[in-house]
Amino acid sequence: MTTANLVFIVMLIALASYWLGIQRSIKVAGGKQQVKDLVSLPSQYGLLTAFWCGIPAILFLLLWSAIESSVIDSLLIDKVVLSADGQIQQNMGLIVNNVKLLAEKITLSEDISSATDIQLQNAQFFIALNEKATWLKTLLTLVIAVGCVSTILAKIKHSFHARNNLERIVSGLLFTCSGIALLTTIGIVMSVLFESISFFSQVPITEFLFGTQWSPQIAMRADQVGGSGAFGAIPLFVGTILISTIAMCLAIPVGLMIAIYLSQYATKRIRSIAKPMLEVLAGVPTVVYGFFAALTVAPLIRDFGLLIDLPIAAESALAAGLVMGIMIIPFVSSLSEDAMTAVPVALKEGSLGMGATHSETIKKVILPAAIPGIVGAILLAVSRAIGETMIVVMAAGLAANLTFNPIESVTTVTVQIVSLLKGDQEFDSAKTLAAFALGLMLFITTLALNIAALKIVRKYREQYD
Repeated sequence: MTTANLVFIVMLIALASYWLGIQRSIKVAGGKQQVKDLVSLPSQYGLLTAFWCGIPAILFLLLWSAIESSVIDSLLIDKVVLSADGQIQQNMGLIVNNVKLLAEKITLSEDISSATDIQLQNAQFFIALNEKATWLKTLLTLVIAVGCVSTILAKIKHSFHARNNLERIVSGLLFTCSGIALLTTIGIVMSVLFESISFFSQVPITEFLFGTQWSPQIAMRADQVGGSGAFGAIPLFVGTILISTIAMCLAIPVGLMIAIYLSQYATKRIRSIAKPMLEVLAGVPTVVYGFFAALTVAPLIRDFGLLIDLPIAAESALAAGLVMGIMIIPFVSSLSEDAMTAVPVALKEGSLGMGATHSETIKKVILPAAIPGIVGAILLAVSRAIGETMIVVMAAGLAANLTFNPIESVTTVTVQIVSLLKGDQEFDSAKTLAAFALGLMLFITTLALNIAALKIVRKYREQYD
């Protein structure tokens, strides 16, 4: 039985144990009319029984899945070594993989006429090990689930505090989830950091941070021309900032004006129609925006440039930035509108009661009070702009040009990360390791934005608390 099927069965047992826990508590109380004499509610006894059934069984399955493959491989290696008549095996990993492939062919009833007797014996041994492991896993999982249910049902009495035990379990689950999130974040940072350190051991950090030439090509042989590699990331940083700035110059004012209209001026009917339609833009895949930028916006900008005798590149930062700004507008408008709607009505009515006009109330009261939410919306929009890839690939190009001119072709950090890691790559050269260094720079930039936003939010929250 597969692990997925076992998890499903454990869930069914847990569901049944929930009902058993409730019935057991009612029986202990002496009937439904006497459940008030219990120190906890019947549903709490049921939930506690279900948790006691599911959690230990699921944890056992996770532990089993983590060690099953290693144990089976170890037993298989012992078998292979014994069958080799004491000869030292230099390619044990390859031999084990061949045994597994042969076992898969046997399972699928494929042709195995080319296999030797020893190989067939090893494959049959591997199949037998897997079958025994599956049956043992199934048996132990069911025993643990049923045993835990029986144990907790036996403990249900008048004085048994199911609620306290249930709250401790829930607190433990919440703590575990928080710990997993924290450890995942640390793991991501450490993996990027260690690979970046490997990159900086090959390329000076000063060259990476302050170099103006980006051509991450590594020579495959000593006499190769043009393969020395240049890892100056300044053109990538400038391109990222340029496109993100163009996007934010469109998204922030337009998004805020939309938010102000929807939250302060629009009727309920208009808001109920306009906001969902606006939020549809947030669900459009970025590759569709890329098509729109490459096939519609970029040609329009280029044709307009020809009319005024201004040469504009076919793939320009302006086209990518404008389309990216359109994509980001729903993030700014929707979150800002929610922040303005959440401002207490008493602040608005007090301002109007003092004689302020509607526009003055919005500018002097509502916007400052909603600053924490607006800053959060803008921060999310900036992060979205910095991390965008498809629109830049399709509308701005791949050329790492050092320019602040929005009508020229540029590229961004994320686009280069994708370019460096395309295809089968070995993480042992400066070319591939450069992607991790770029990722580290993105992480540091996002962290700095978060810190700045927290300071702004804290400052205005103290004024309006």
